[in-house]
Amino acid sequence: MFRAKLSVPAWIALSAAALLAAGCSSTSVDKTANWSPNRIYSEAKDESGSGAYDKAVPLYEKLEGRAAGTPLAQQAQLEKAYAQYKSGEKAAAISTIDRFMKLHPASPALDYALYLKGVINFNDDLGMFAFMTRQDLSERDQKAAKESFESFKDLVTRFPDSRYTPDARQRMNYIVNSLAQYEVHVARYYYSRGAYLAAINRSQIALSDYREVPALEEALYIMVKSYDALGMKDLRDDAQRVLTTNYPKSAYLANGFKGKDDPWWKVW
Repeated sequence: MFRAKLSVPAWIALSAAALLAAGCSSTSVDKTANWSPNRIYSEAKDESGSGAYDKAVPLYEKLEGRAAGTPLAQQAQLEKAYAQYKSGEKAAAISTIDRFMKLHPASPALDYALYLKGVINFNDDLGMFAFMTRQDLSERDQKAAKESFESFKDLVTRFPDSRYTPDARQRMNYIVNSLAQYEVHVARYYYSRGAYLAAINRSQIALSDYREVPALEEALYIMVKSYDALGMKDLRDDAQRVLTTNYPKSAYLANGFKGKDDPWWKVW
């Protein structure tokens, strides 16, 4: 059987042609190439409006480049941050907001940027299993909560008349309560393990760092019980006196620790 033999140069040429053809066929076409900035913005808004935030993000990125130096580009940057947040890309969203605030420190939308950053870090969405575990914000790592508080505090301080300030204040109150409850949650954990000194220390942190929050009642009760377990009767009586003075109808003194409802799936 006759077989044609290719010379080395011919083989290389054919291979190069095949690679070039494959490359051309896989190159994506930019459908926005001839679009105006307004049309890109409209398409991005439509994608966001339908919940397709992952598709909106690249459109906002294109708009940032096409409309650079205009208010529309600033708007695109903020809306991109929101779309990233809704897509679950929270680190990218925070980075986008930080970049926006650095580039546009005098922007009239700076209050919204601070608010959005606070909301992203607020992050009280515990995910799809939250309803099963009934875990709340006070039982989780508090780093994001503290960063959220700082953003809201900055907003409230710098823009007291902003439309976003009332909601920011409410979220700040929630965060403060959460941070205090976190300390009490840890104190209760130590108490349940017999680490009474550690329980007292964490309760004291809550009492010294926070004022007029519901968690302080339990913090005092944990101190009473811990001092009692350690046989420190004078300190126990002092803590109980403070508890009864500030919470004369304390349910803890009457009923002890409040039991946490078991998740619906826990049947034992």
